[in-house]
Amino acid sequence: MQYGRQLSYSSSSGKGNMPVRFLNKSKCITRLAGMATTLSLALAGSVSQRSALLAQGPISTPSAAVTQQFHRALALAQQGDPQQAMEIVQQVLVADPTFAPALKLKGMLLQDGGRAAEAGAAFEEGLRYAPGDPDLLFEVGVYKLASGDKADALKLLQRCAKLQPNDGDTFFYLAQAYHLNGHDDQAVRAIEHSAQLEPANATVWQKYGELECAGSDCAQGLKMLQKAHDIDATLLRLDYDIGSADYKLMDLAGAEEHLAIEVAAHPDDVNALDLLASTEIRLSNWQAAKDDYIRLSAYKPNDPDLLLALGHCELELKDYPTSISTLQQLLAIAPERFVAHFYLSRDYASMGNTEAARHEAALHQLMMSQSTFIGLSAVEARESNIATQAQQLLSAHKKDAARQLYLSYFKGTTVGVADSWVFVGKLELYQGEGTQGIADLHHAIELDSHVHGAHTYAGIYYLKLNKLDNAETEFKAELANDPSYQTAIAEMGEVRYHQQRWQEAADYLSRSKTVTPEFIYLLCDAYFHLDRPADADLNAETAAVYGRGAPQFMRELIELLRHNKQNDLADRLAANTAR
Repeated sequence: MQYGRQLSYSSSSGKGNMPVRFLNKSKCITRLAGMATTLSLALAGSVSQRSALLAQGPISTPSAAVTQQFHRALALAQQGDPQQAMEIVQQVLVADPTFAPALKLKGMLLQDGGRAAEAGAAFEEGLRYAPGDPDLLFEVGVYKLASGDKADALKLLQRCAKLQPNDGDTFFYLAQAYHLNGHDDQAVRAIEHSAQLEPANATVWQKYGELECAGSDCAQGLKMLQKAHDIDATLLRLDYDIGSADYKLMDLAGAEEHLAIEVAAHPDDVNALDLLASTEIRLSNWQAAKDDYIRLSAYKPNDPDLLLALGHCELELKDYPTSISTLQQLLAIAPERFVAHFYLSRDYASMGNTEAARHEAALHQLMMSQSTFIGLSAVEARESNIATQAQQLLSAHKKDAARQLYLSYFKGTTVGVADSWVFVGKLELYQGEGTQGIADLHHAIELDSHVHGAHTYAGIYYLKLNKLDNAETEFKAELANDPSYQTAIAEMGEVRYHQQRWQEAADYLSRSKTVTPEFIYLLCDAYFHLDRPADADLNAETAAVYGRGAPQFMRELIELLRHNKQNDLADRLAANTAR
């Protein structure tokens, strides 16, 4: 069987581009001719043929003149005169707008003319009048798939598959619909059935391989892709698919071979070029990888991943000044990419600049430790999804409803009643209801002395009131329950900072691994008081990374550096802020 045009569309599921193929014109016309024969028999009075026709749905019974016109349009389409065929089809539909075969032919002619949206509308209109027609179920299902309506596409193609259990096209598209709807096991079964029906169809084997590689059996998927290659090595993106499978299976030489073929055939294929460059890096082919990334930069200017990889290649090629320039360009765009500091440390060390190398290595180590530290719990991270609604309920004096909202949202997790009181208590503190908020936090502790966060939020409240002793008591109580609670550790650091106990403040804030800019600012100032300017500078650079979107914070950080005579760093951060 031959397949027609291919369309590419980006699915809303994030699964990537999928090839969508339509039945070719000759096959569609053949089926229409069959329907015309059935219509003729029905009009002639054959009860059995009329019953078969009506089983597809309430198809209208056209007049002899309309039927004759339809046959003429069909003949013209078969003879390669789509314009005249369309004119006659339009006349047929004026005479009988509900005549499904004419709507089907109209859709086919529009489809063949590259007018996919109009074709889809015609097929959908036809399906209204012939809801059991397998061809229309197929065409509308494929149209829905191509337009991103994956849920409706799946339903239509499932119905079509029941009516046409031996049609390879149907199961090919059904497999894609299952995949896009997240049903990968069913997708594999559907494409396997399509391959059984059409064992000589390379496109089916290619899709079979793609689906297996997207799942857990990439080795099996590669076998399917190689079978497709044996049948037709010219298939679109087949070398990319094989190269991608080889890459996943760590056959880097095979990946390089097939991806190079893909890039040579399609120089603008950014995904293939990107994967080829990554393969070259893994093979330590630094010059080839650098050349690939330079080509990629025309398509992806100032891309952080690209700049990081390019800087790495330049480092390995011992072009240290260029590597430094590339990596500094990256950090100006994405200062959180701490791996760049590791490469910079190697660049500077190779150039004999030991001080700069040590600084970059220390910065890399600090930022890496911050990035790997566990911050908010899963529960705390999800609370923001219901915070606004809960605040509205609290403003309306519906505290119990706010608590029930919290408990319902976290049903099936480890949270309990005491946690719901912590939730409403801290929201009340945010809304300025200090007395009520503290009362609810204390009630949570009465219900469960180990409830998470209650002491910390009470301590934050007291800290804002400058009641340092009360705040310290609360934070210590929290840490007695959970010694690794990052927020409580950092808040204890702030208490010690305000008490001017600089060493303890630095110890707590450093141990918290906080990425909150304001806490890192306090840590910098504590280091300055301890006469540790190198540590202060190091943390000032990380504070600038996490606080770069807050102009007022950046001004205060730069002012702190200037006050402590760190003018070079202050100037550099000011220049970065001005970009």
